[in-house]
Amino acid sequence: MLVPVLLAVAGAFILALGSALQERDAVRAPGHQVARAGFLLHLLRQPRWMAGSTAAVLGSVLHLLALSGAPLTIIQPIGVTGLLFAIALSAAFNRRRVAPSQAVAGSAVMVGLVGVLSLFPHAAATPAMSAGAALALAGAVLGAGAAVHFTAHCVPSATRAILLALAGGAAMGTTSGLARVVTANAFTDWTGVFGLLTALALATGVFGALLMQNAYRTGHFSAAYATLLITDPVVGVAIGALILGEGAPGTAPAQLAALAFTGLAVAGTVALAQARHRNPEAPRSTTESTSTR
Repeated sequence: MLVPVLLAVAGAFILALGSALQERDAVRAPGHQVARAGFLLHLLRQPRWMAGSTAAVLGSVLHLLALSGAPLTIIQPIGVTGLLFAIALSAAFNRRRVAPSQAVAGSAVMVGLVGVLSLFPHAAATPAMSAGAALALAGAVLGAGAAVHFTAHCVPSATRAILLALAGGAAMGTTSGLARVVTANAFTDWTGVFGLLTALALATGVFGALLMQNAYRTGHFSAAYATLLITDPVVGVAIGALILGEGAPGTAPAQLAALAFTGLAVAGTVALAQARHRNPEAPRSTTESTSTR
């Protein structure tokens, strides 16, 4: 179990590095406040963004390798450590200090999320998911994400960052759930890698990336990344508990503790969203521009 844990920690750091590198180009890219798919094509031509994407891919590969050797309920919480990495790296790249309030809020998110996910059983049986369940899961996540994508421009930037990151995190968590099934079963039947679940994992992963780049584009990087790190593992663990049979907290005290830890994580995210710091290069909505005059 030690090797998957070490892989997960390394993956969390490298993913945080990649996201921090991607932020500036996502903010500077031309287009609407909530950009369409062509937005990604523009970013593909930016060296810094590509370096961040390469790091993100490497981090994701390490995460998938960790998932192949341990259940979602162990590996997903480890990714939360990437939040403080991301806050510190983003501050360094933008030549500013990390505000004490950001450090406290980020720590609250980490403690809350690690606490709630640690209460889930750590089953290690080989997971299985039917094609019908996979299609229904991916379809629901993609449909909800599309609704958020096409309506997010109607709300202020801080709210938009969280909504887009919620949808992006749900897509990424679904990708993790699907990948858990594919990678765990690849040891006994490698041909399954070329099946339906892999295609659905790629679709949810790419769409999640589009949503997250738009969340970073708002300029509220810390809030967006914190929301991603809450939603991704919660959705992944929910898939593990409800679909893959990895279990859930079975006693009333454990369930109450899970609710308390969840509240702490949500409070930390809200605090990050309300932080005064916002990337000044991020596009502003008409309402926000008027209010600052």
